[in-house]
Parts: sequence; C-alpha cells; structure tokens
Amino acid sequence: MPVDDAFSRADLARLYDALNPAGADSEFYLRLATQPCSIVDVGCGTGLLTLLYAQGGHDVTGVEPAEGMLAMARQNDVTALVHWLAATGADFISDNRFDLAVMTGHVFQVFLNDAATLAVLKNIRSHLKPGGRLAFDSRNPLARAFDGWTAEKTLRHIELGGSGTVCVHHQLLAVDGEQVTFETVFDFIDAGRLETSRSTLRFPSQDTIAALLAQAGFDGIDWIGYWDGSAFAPESREIIVVAHKAR
Repeated sequence: MPVDDAFSRADLARLYDALNPAGADSEFYLRLATQPCSIVDVGCGTGLLTLLYAQGGHDVTGVEPAEGMLAMARQNDVTALVHWLAATGADFISDNRFDLAVMTGHVFQVFLNDAATLAVLKNIRSHLKPGGRLAFDSRNPLARAFDGWTAEKTLRHIELGGSGTVCVHHQLLAVDGEQVTFETVFDFIDAGRLETSRSTLRFPSQDTIAALLAQAGFDGIDWIGYWDGSAFAPESREIIVVAHKAR
C-alpha cells in the first residue's frame, strides 16, 4: 500500500505533531492502560502516544510504514524506550503478545477496502493475548466531516524552527461511495515553496465496521462516540471502537 507524501517525506512528517498535538483523543487511549501492560501502536506515526505509553511504564511496540514518520519517532525516543518496527498493520511480525493494540488518528481509514482492512484486523488479533483488546477510531460518515475540508475552513499557520512559517490546508477533491480523496497543501512561506500530498480515506459505517470485526474474530465490541467515553449515537462525529479477543 503506497504511503502518502505527508507521512513518508521527512520535511513534511516533521510538521505532523505541530498540526496534531496530544488532546482528548490521547487522553482516552491512555485511560485504556491504567496498569502496566504490553501495547502495540499500529500506525504510530511520530510516536507521540507511543512514547506517552512507554513513559507510563508500559512495554510498547510502535509499528509504522512511513519512513519520515518513523524517523521522527526514533529521534523522539531519546532513551530508547520503544521497540520500533518498520512495517504495515497487515505484515508486522512480533514475538510479543499484547494486552492492548491501538490504531489512533483515524489510521483505520487508510485501509480502502474489506480485504485490506481484514488483513490488518486478523494480523493484530493474532498478536493479542487471550482477552486482549483492540481500540481504534474512524470518522462517522454520517457526520460528513469532509464537507469542511476546504482552504477557508482548514487553513493553519505554524511556526517551525528551520522552516519558518508554514501554512497548511486541506482541499476535498472527490467523494466516491465510501472513499474520499483530498489534497493537503503545505506552503513554506519563507522558502517560497509549495508542496502537496494527495490522500484517499475510507469512511465505513458502523455496520460495516461491525461486520469486519466479526469476520476477523473479535467480539464484545464497545461502541463509543465521544472522547469522554460516552456511547456512540448516529450524530457522533467519531466511531470509537474497543473490541475484545475471547479468552
């Protein structure tokens, strides 16, 4: 599966944490691991949450296929707390068996069809201990967040050492069934340089996600709609899932 330039290129990946700092979503995932346990963070990106887990005393493995993001994660791990794997969710291999697997930041949506999603879910399940959990999030298609992906509504200005001012925005390009294609534009003002990264995400429904989890062998699914842990409702902006592997 190709990796978007926004994640594979080091000059763009280094902007990620400034655009996506820790927030209510990170706090939700941290609450899932109140006691020391083994955790795999699939699609860990720059390792922001991964390192928070490790600093909390957990045994953590970070899985990331994008070279730019993984390089940032390793650089941020100054005391070598995390086991880093350059791999996708479908093909990572570890001798460890985990109490908790997470896919955060809407990583679940990069898998564009049932076959790709099932390959990831089945591989993660095979790496969980009996009674282990998988937690992830996906934007609720009914909320149509992508309707707001315009330059006017998404423009961000960030100041980054060595890069000066960078203006970033998203622009919706196409909606084709479950798949939404958009472009992220990076305007390096001081350098007079414009870069773009095209992405396609899948927006599966709750019913589709439930069917895929069942096919992958998960059960006991908790459906959450808000980062405070309250239940999913049709108007929720997020579909947050905690799925269990039978003991």
